[in-house]
Amino acid sequence: MNKIDKRLHFLLGKVKEECKKVKELSDYELKNKTLEFKERLHNGETTDDLLPEAFAVCCEADYRVLGMFPYDVQILGGIALHLCYLCEMNTGEGKTLTATMPMYLNGLTGKSSILVTANEYLAIRDAEEMGQVYKFLGLSVEAGVKRDTNEKLDNDSKKDVYNADIVYTTHGALGFDYLLNNLVQSKEDRFMRDFYYVIIDEADSVLLDSASMPLVISGSPRVQSNLYGITDFFVTTLVEDVHYEIEDKKVWLTNKGIEYAKRYFRIENLYSKENFDVLRHIVLALRAHFLLEKDIDYVATDEGEIVLLDKSTGRKMKGMKLRGGSHQAIEEKEHLKLSQEQRSVASVTYQNLFNLFPKMSGMSGTIKDGKEELLEVYNKRVVVIPPRKPMIRKDMPDKYFKTSEEQFDAVIQETVRRHKTGQPVLLIASLISDTEMLSKLLVQENIEHSVLNANNAFWEAEIIKEAGQKNVVTVATSMAGRGTDIHLGPGVKELGGLCVLGIGRMSNTRDERQARGRAGRQGEPGVSIFYTSLEDDVCTILGEDFLEKYIDKGRYISKHRIKKLINKSQKIKDESSVSQRKSSVDYDSVMKRQRTIMYKTRNDLLDGKSLDENVLIQIYKQNIDDYVKENKKMDDKTMYRYILDNLSYRLKELSISSANKKDYLKQYADMAFRDKKQLLGNRFSEYCRLCTLKALDDGWIEEVDYLQQLQAAISGRSTAQRNLLYEYQREARLSFLASVHLHLVLRLVPF
Repeated sequence: MNKIDKRLHFLLGKVKEECKKVKELSDYELKNKTLEFKERLHNGETTDDLLPEAFAVCCEADYRVLGMFPYDVQILGGIALHLCYLCEMNTGEGKTLTATMPMYLNGLTGKSSILVTANEYLAIRDAEEMGQVYKFLGLSVEAGVKRDTNEKLDNDSKKDVYNADIVYTTHGALGFDYLLNNLVQSKEDRFMRDFYYVIIDEADSVLLDSASMPLVISGSPRVQSNLYGITDFFVTTLVEDVHYEIEDKKVWLTNKGIEYAKRYFRIENLYSKENFDVLRHIVLALRAHFLLEKDIDYVATDEGEIVLLDKSTGRKMKGMKLRGGSHQAIEEKEHLKLSQEQRSVASVTYQNLFNLFPKMSGMSGTIKDGKEELLEVYNKRVVVIPPRKPMIRKDMPDKYFKTSEEQFDAVIQETVRRHKTGQPVLLIASLISDTEMLSKLLVQENIEHSVLNANNAFWEAEIIKEAGQKNVVTVATSMAGRGTDIHLGPGVKELGGLCVLGIGRMSNTRDERQARGRAGRQGEPGVSIFYTSLEDDVCTILGEDFLEKYIDKGRYISKHRIKKLINKSQKIKDESSVSQRKSSVDYDSVMKRQRTIMYKTRNDLLDGKSLDENVLIQIYKQNIDDYVKENKKMDDKTMYRYILDNLSYRLKELSISSANKKDYLKQYADMAFRDKKQLLGNRFSEYCRLCTLKALDDGWIEEVDYLQQLQAAISGRSTAQRNLLYEYQREARLSFLASVHLHLVLRLVPF
């Protein structure tokens, strides 16, 4: 037993001792413990000091309110969560009840204590069910999402939510609320408290699988480009390995491709500043055609819209769009009407969002496989909590096939065979298209079934509950109904429990373990089998030409060879995903530093701080120096235009000559500054504060939008043997200084 396990079991013993004491308390005395704990925290004790007693009180409350007393393994899990470890707990071990103990303990502090779940259904369900315990003990609890995802919470409602002792919400809602909270125009509009403690349910899905997808808030539309059509047609004329190359989910023009582009667009330098838009649209079109696949990365609806698919969940991400023009490039590729390209105004990744919490923990049934990456990126250790009962589920060896036709035929035959006995069958596929194909094949066999492809978490949860009943066949994506227990119906144990049939090798072993974990909960019987083929989505990473010679029906290939190729594909895919996530961390660290500076400055301004007058004077004089330097041949007309745009809305003739344009403009600015100060009197400082705030916001919006485009466009520099991360960091630094400074002076100088 290692040091961590020893500490957890030592604290478990302390909790069990306290449980014997609180059992004798009346309801009134039990509730009063909350006030006692708060008083002790106020007097200097820590949550670690209170852990044994507070956990015991919560355990007793769980029993009195819900009729469920946490098992020892659940208490162990709760202790690990409080100590900020990431816990692996098998599916069906009661993670929801486990979380009540650390949430109650940290909710006593009066600081922000949040539990994020995979979807709105789970957040609302857990807030309602577990909320009974917290309310019984005198703590407030709120859900940060609505049942109807189209119904939005206003600022006052969000204040009520985040002022609660305990909040249940989704990771997406939390991320967007964080961004919105840093876009408010006055301190009264802020609705979030400082982050303190968070538990992340399905932590591997959030911290690993979804980590590379940034949350982006879009604002005012930019002028729509007319380059999408011409660059889309240009890309269709390219030849792979001649004009472009693809590797590790990246695509770029070769030297021949660059020369061809220069001839096609009649330009001398594709990478010059004036041709930035052309290059950007070429990169967007390349990505749309060669990296983003229909029905895998997105679907085209009957209404003519492009809807993104979350590959880790299979869910349609309605309302979400790819940034920087990528969405419009896909629309052009699919010959749809282009939607308005929006300007990105705020962005954050889950890595940086959850690293903002001083105390962060999480739980999942399959997090152990990512422990090295989690330690490196988040500095978090993984603790494996043993199951309450030994697992007796039979995980059968994978079955391997050359083609998807053979693969699907074998799956359907196995389903028919088990269905005849009455055994419930759950078919799990990674792709929505595969669930639709399975459904068609089951219809041909006259087998009634339900199809869950992660479109509606609320009714999916209700249906997935019944997947363990006799004669029931359910087809689902890997994430459909996740977080909902599947209970076995009468007589099903005798039939061998729930049978899980997995279709296709998944991108990583964690997803496969999650699928298998739908059966065999808490020592129940069950069976799982995976059917794989060389036409699985994961195998595309080997290349079409490579696979064709093996899939050819006339050629023999051994099962051992197929197994080796499929395992190799999964390993490459998993390593590629890890590399991509690490790259995402490196790139986003640039914006993280800038965001920290901007949000800190912004909050200071919202709280009443303002710039010193001498700083303001230095800013507008520096602006004039820069302007004159860039416009050396400035005439009187240009100078007066500058005055009207930046210094004053009415012209006044100064006594000095306008021959020296710089001195003339500086004296004019001094005069405008004095006039504005005299006019506003005591309100001048507030005026400057508001101008500074608006200037920072305008500059930051420009910077966020630019960085979103830069990351995609800069990939083209790989052909010049340059370090892309260094290039990105250099360009980002220069743009940050330029955009923020520019907007600051333009906003502060108009007096």
